[in-house]
Amino acid sequence: MSVKVEALEKSMAKLTIEASAEEFEAAVEKAYQKNKNKINVQGFRKGKAPRKVIEKMYGTGVFYEDAANIVIPEAYAQAAEESGLEIVSRPEISVEQIEAGKPFVFSATVAVKPEVKLGQYKGVEVEKASAEASEEDINAELQKVQEQNSRMIDVDDRAVEQGDTVTLDFEGFVDGEAFEGGKGEDYELVIGSGSFIPGFEDQLVGAELNVEKEVNVTFPEEYHAKELAGKPAVFKCTVKAVKVKELPVLDDEFASDVSDYDTLEEYKESLKKDILKKKEEAAKTAKENEAVDKAVENAEMELPEAMVQTQAENMVEDFAQRIQGQGLTMEQYMQYTGLTPDRMAEQMKPQAVKRIQTRLVLEEIVKAENIQVSDEEVEAELQKMAEMYKMELDKLKEYMGEEEKESMKKDLAVQKAVDLLVENAIEVETKKEEESKEAE
Repeated sequence: MSVKVEALEKSMAKLTIEASAEEFEAAVEKAYQKNKNKINVQGFRKGKAPRKVIEKMYGTGVFYEDAANIVIPEAYAQAAEESGLEIVSRPEISVEQIEAGKPFVFSATVAVKPEVKLGQYKGVEVEKASAEASEEDINAELQKVQEQNSRMIDVDDRAVEQGDTVTLDFEGFVDGEAFEGGKGEDYELVIGSGSFIPGFEDQLVGAELNVEKEVNVTFPEEYHAKELAGKPAVFKCTVKAVKVKELPVLDDEFASDVSDYDTLEEYKESLKKDILKKKEEAAKTAKENEAVDKAVENAEMELPEAMVQTQAENMVEDFAQRIQGQGLTMEQYMQYTGLTPDRMAEQMKPQAVKRIQTRLVLEEIVKAENIQVSDEEVEAELQKMAEMYKMELDKLKEYMGEEEKESMKKDLAVQKAVDLLVENAIEVETKKEEESKEAE
């Protein structure tokens, strides 16, 4: 196998890869062996027809496509490694020559890691962030815990009010005809939640138990069911039950029930510490993000479209894995949202661009500052991972290949670059803080 590298514009490259005639012939034979049992040839038992007979019947190139698919992956992987290029996209493959007795030639057009010209990255200005736990923050957290420990109680002596949870039967009609998907029984709805189309829940306020009430609404123009979009509808509704949320009283008994503290004051002090810790972490993250964003803004680079497209597609794949972990398939998600993988990738491109630019700039800072990661630092990170996954360190090392360890080392170096930006950033007060000080 041989490879020729041609540099193209905008950080693109073309690899022209040649596999010998013997290599391609071996792949054709492999394709024949793989497919012969699927081909019927008169006069031969299934799977027993000689290759020459099949090629005579269906053409010399009957097995070429499968043969090419056998050769290309391994030949491309070898060529990519031999080229020494930092390839950052999936290859666009084009067959250049495919003929019996001749070398098999194909090209792979790829994006390569673009050049980055750093601007100012030390001493960038970032907003001074303060972290404090106010009384409002503590009360908001208490309210959350109250909600989590609330209970639902039945109400049967009044009409429906905002905030009630109702059990509802309903059927919808458009132009006097019931429509598909417009009927529900024993449906639980929180009035004011905005779960139904605009106007629906508001009209249920004042509804009496077990008394049919008509609700008149118009479907939004952008409604997902096109046959209903923009059309007026009448829903015949019957409220079968009304429940209200009862919150526990905020006192010492409540505190001891929901925490390890005996008094409400002790519990509130604990909440204050937790809130302050979260806010300090958020302020640290915000400072990091702003410092990195400024360094990216000050840098110059031109991203190849193929690199952005590959990153966006990878993000779609990551998203699919995440929702699968939540029990939802990508096909179901697409049905619910009306999206396609291509449209999702297109929507993710701005985020993909930012992600690529950030990584490239930080990697360039690692080089410019000669940032190194010691074996001890790698060992410490592996120890953290082992503890997180509840594994023995030696077992984790066995599972991790050299490529994964090298990737982790690069990530640690990039984090050191982030730390360097933050250490050298200049904190400035926001206009609001300045105005507040002047007013004092």
